[in-house]
Amino acid sequence: MKLACFESGGTVRVGVVDESAQTVAPLDGVRDVVDIVERYDELKGRLRGGDPVPLAGVKLRAPIPAPRRNIICVGKNYREHAREFAQSGFEAGAVKGAEIDEFPAVFTKPASSVVGPGDTVDLHPQATSMVDYEAELAVVIGRKGKNIPKERAYEHVFGYTIINDVTARDRQRNHKQWFLGKALDTFCPMGPWVATADEVEPENLEVKCWVNGELRQDANTRDLIFDIPTLIATISQGMTLVPGDIISTGTPAGVGIGMKPPTFLKSGDVVEMTITGLGKLSNPFV
Repeated sequence: MKLACFESGGTVRVGVVDESAQTVAPLDGVRDVVDIVERYDELKGRLRGGDPVPLAGVKLRAPIPAPRRNIICVGKNYREHAREFAQSGFEAGAVKGAEIDEFPAVFTKPASSVVGPGDTVDLHPQATSMVDYEAELAVVIGRKGKNIPKERAYEHVFGYTIINDVTARDRQRNHKQWFLGKALDTFCPMGPWVATADEVEPENLEVKCWVNGELRQDANTRDLIFDIPTLIATISQGMTLVPGDIISTGTPAGVGIGMKPPTFLKSGDVVEMTITGLGKLSNPFV
């Protein structure tokens, strides 16, 4: 099942997406996608939706437009990206020969950074001149848990979506940590929907990103250094994960800092990204 948050006629609703028909069927009796996540066992037998309407006739929002907690993110989780980042000069403290971390690098993006498909991403020229893109598979937690063992991690996954982990590289480098470079308003495009776990093979998904139609990133989630069970087990050690939490799993090689010379986004650029079964996330940068 694919669940979207959308606006039609001035009303924001949740619906079930039929990707092949390019329609969305509105759901009654639910507040938002997180409400469905929390009550999925109760609701899943009757999540059929009303009369479908064309996706082209509605405005898609981020599937979880107002996360209740920060988005949990993982850095340097594809080998080639870890190498391009370390060699770029933008990783504070990079050590040659130690590009691959022993443990996952984890940071967060505030919920206030989330925008939806088609929404404009602000380049914030007063704060940064080096804005970059990062296509990422994001995991939506469906079951509460703490100290989750790897072998049971997938039991806690509700579904998956796409996140563009937009980054101000100069702020990331200058402040020697990642939060300030990741946290600016509009720096977390998400969508276009959440696909439930039963529809997704998370360890074999094609991750692609285009800038103005030029393919920049092209990888597969089987290349993750730390797989999804490892990330969930690590992050949940001593910290309770709750339904609706979002874990973004890292980006592959092909970002702007990996180009020679480094190439950053400018006003008018359009970034599009796809992940197998999760649709397309497209945003203009201004």
